[in-house]
This record gives sequence, structure tokens and C-alpha cells, in this order.
Amino acid sequence: MIANSDIEKNAMPENSPLPPENNTWEPGYSSNAASFEPLAESPRGSRKKRSLQIGIKWKLSAYLAAFTLIIILLLWLVQVVFLETIYKTVKTGEIKAAALELTRALDDLGHLEQVANRVAERNEVSIMIFRMENINTATRLINIKRFENSLIQNIARYEIFSLYDSAAANGGKYLQRFRYDEKRRVYYSVGDGAFTPSSDEESIVYSIITRNSSGENIFILLNSIISPVTATVKTLNIIINVIGGVLLGLAIALAFVMARKISRPIEKLNAAAKRLAEGDYGADFTGRGYKEIAELGNTLGYAARELSKVDSLRRELIANISHDLRTPLTMIAGYSEAMRDIPGELTPENAQIIIDEANRLASLVSDLLDLSKLESGTQKAEPTEFNLTETLRETIERYSRLKEHEGFKFEFFSDCDVIVYTDRTRFLQAFTNLVNNAITYTGSDKRVIVTQTLRADTIAAKRFVRVSVTDTGEGIPPDKLELIWDRYYKISPKYKRAPLSTGLGLSIVKNTMKLLGGSCGVKSEVGRGSTFWLELPI
Repeated sequence: MIANSDIEKNAMPENSPLPPENNTWEPGYSSNAASFEPLAESPRGSRKKRSLQIGIKWKLSAYLAAFTLIIILLLWLVQVVFLETIYKTVKTGEIKAAALELTRALDDLGHLEQVANRVAERNEVSIMIFRMENINTATRLINIKRFENSLIQNIARYEIFSLYDSAAANGGKYLQRFRYDEKRRVYYSVGDGAFTPSSDEESIVYSIITRNSSGENIFILLNSIISPVTATVKTLNIIINVIGGVLLGLAIALAFVMARKISRPIEKLNAAAKRLAEGDYGADFTGRGYKEIAELGNTLGYAARELSKVDSLRRELIANISHDLRTPLTMIAGYSEAMRDIPGELTPENAQIIIDEANRLASLVSDLLDLSKLESGTQKAEPTEFNLTETLRETIERYSRLKEHEGFKFEFFSDCDVIVYTDRTRFLQAFTNLVNNAITYTGSDKRVIVTQTLRADTIAAKRFVRVSVTDTGEGIPPDKLELIWDRYYKISPKYKRAPLSTGLGLSIVKNTMKLLGGSCGVKSEVGRGSTFWLELPI
């Protein structure tokens, strides 16, 4: 007879919890919670710390070995530990899908038989289908025996009604697993402690009660066999051990080859970087082998060239500042001693020379201070709203009155009045630097032209105002236009600054416009003068 039991559901076991994090203590720091001061590290400890650093070859080998072990572990879990569970789950899903397919073909008996034969052959299941006349009478419609020890074809008829009752009691669908006891020659439900299994082979019976379109009560029985997987597990264990050993060896070998190819260009870049740190700006940072290493080499090479420029500018800056400070100081000291020691030298002319040189010193210090604030970011803009056109016109008029006796001519053109919101003082500082530069280098006609124009950027949907200052001097070669904004830059060794110039004006202009959110530039043609411009968004 059949001993019934509850349906046993096979579920994948949950992942084991992660191990707790290890408590770590970093060497070099006090473990006292109230103190976080670093402890002194001896040279021996420093050498030990460096020696503990692991090279890229060993790290990559460890990573690939760990990855291989994880893959092997997953294969072992899936193909050995959970193989039986997965197998039973798949078989259960197949038999339920087969039952659903049969329920869709109940209205045509001929078609139902074709479907039943196809399902039985494809899924290796035995099938019996009954039309239930009442709870005690049934007419068999389909009987397909797919394998010899089929449970539903080997049990008594009254036990089929027992299966029907079990399905009816469980909502019309019921899945049971049985094993066969050869001594008693009975099938018993899996999990029934009254029986000792004599075989690992299980028989699945899926019972389903449904109706056809005519309202007839149909009872479907499907039976499938779950074969034991013990022998399969043993075979898979051997296969996994062999494959695991081969994969682990290949992973380690591959790691060494990859690490060697990766580490060589990195070691080369590292050696070149050490030379750069020692001041060798000619170090070769050419990277080969990989795109990222090549890009890193190009970046380091660019950094080396920029550092070389900075170092050159630093030396030139020190030399120029030293010269600019020494000249007025020498003049002040010389004239002061002459006025003190030589009778008749205490004249207003000599006193004016001392005042002019002192003013030159003050101007140099002021420009250096302004440039330092702008480059360090400590200088903050204080924007206000003002009429830019009127401000430019007033400034040009003051220059006209101051330089009228020297023969300078200032011309101002604007298409309309423009209101801007920016730092008025800083903008005027940049503008007057450009005007002073034009006064110094304009041609023999002594003309300085200031123009205000509007420009619209249709893509960005913004409007800009541009203020241009044009001179009629010698002009600047095209290859020097990007360099004139650097501090103390000289167009050529023969180039000399104006007597009252500090050499910092254009650098201050560039940094000021950056602070104000604007831009600056220059257009020049050798022999025909230059046009410097400032641009602000409206």
C-alpha cells in the first residue's frame, strides 16, 4: 500500500554568513583611545615595513589563484553538494510543466493522446488520465507506461483513488515522492520513519484534478523516476580535483607572465620618476605595452616638461626681481650719499629721483603682492553693477589729460552703453595694465585705440562684452603670443622692458580675468601693432 506524507519541498540552502571582520591594529599609532599621536618609528621598523610590501607579480598570482579556487569551489558546490537538490528541483519542474501541457489538450481525445505520447517520450514520464464519473468510479482515457517500474501502473486501483483523495484534499494538485520496499513489496512515502529504504531510487507522482470544457472531472497522474546520483558525485569529484589542479597551475603560470609584462614598464616609469624627483627633467617616461601605462608615461613626461619650465621661470623670476630691487636701491643709496656728502647736491631734482625710485619699488612690491594673491586664490572678487561704457570713457579721458603734453592720442569707440556685474576695481586694474602696455609700445604716431563691442554666443545662449586696446607698435611674432602672459617673459634676449615696468602686468591681467570669470587674449601682426582684449559675460 501507499503511505502518504506531506509534500517535501527542495530549496537551495542559504549562503553561509560572512565571517566577522578581523580587528586590526595599525602599527605606528598608540592603542590608547584617548591619544592618537603617532609613535616614533625606528629605522629598523621602517626597513621592515618596506620589506613587507608585496610586488605586483606575487599579488597578481595570489589574485588569480584565489579566483581559480573560487571557481573550483562554485563548481564543487553546484555539481557535488547541491547536485541532488538541483536535480530533484529540475525533475519536479518538468513534471509540473508536463501536467500543464496535458490540461490544455483535454477537449480532443485524439489530440490528447498525441500530446501525452510526446510529453511521455520527452520527459521520461508515465501518464494515466481518468474521467471521474464519481468519487468511486473512473474511466481511464490514457495509459502510457514509459519505464518498467512505473508506480502508477503497478499499484492497485483503490490506491489510485487514494491519490485522487490526496489531490482533492490539497486543492486539486499534489506531489508525492515514494520509494519501493522490496521485502514488503510496497511503495512508501519518503520521510516515513516506519520503513527502512532498500534503494536510493525515488519515484515522483504528481496528481492533478481539473475539468475539460464540457465540465467533466478529469484526474491526471504523472510518474517519473529520480535516479541516485552517488556514483555521479564520485565521478564529478575526481573530475573537479583534476581540473582544479590544472587550472590552479595555469593560473599561477599566467599570473607570472602577465605580472612580468605589466611590471617591467611600471618599474621603468618608477626609475624615471625617481630621477625626476632628483631634479633630472630629461628623464625618459616613454611607456610601452599598455594604453594606460603609455598614458601615464605621457602624463609624467608632460609633468616633467612643465616642472622644467617652472624651474626655469623660478630662476628667471629670482634673477629679475633681484635686478629690479637692486637697481632702485642702488640709485636711492647713491643719491642719498651724494646729497649727504657733497655740498650743493641737495637739490629738488635729486630728491625727485629718490622719490621716483622709491615709487618704483613700491609698484614692484604691490604687483608681486597682487599676483601672489591671484595665483594662490586668496584674492576674492567683490562684484557690483556699474556702467562699463561710462567707466571706460572716464578712464580714457584721464589718460588723455595726463599724456596730452607727451603727444599721445587716445580714441574710444563703443556701439552702446553696457551694464555689467563684476569687481570694478579689479577690472580697471586689468584694463589700465593693457593701456599702460599700449602707451609703452605704440608706434611713432603715439595712438592708442580702445574699442567696446558686443558678442553673442548662440550655442551657449550668452552675450559678452569685449574691450580691446590697440597700439601701432612693432607687433609680436605668432609663436610668442601664448608666452607673453608669463611673468617676466622676454620676446627675445634683445628685448628690454620700459623703465617703469615691473614685467608682471600681463600676468596680473590674465589672473584677474580668471578671477572675474572672464577671458583675455591678443591679436598681433609684426610691423602693424597689437590688440589686447578683455571679455566679460553680460
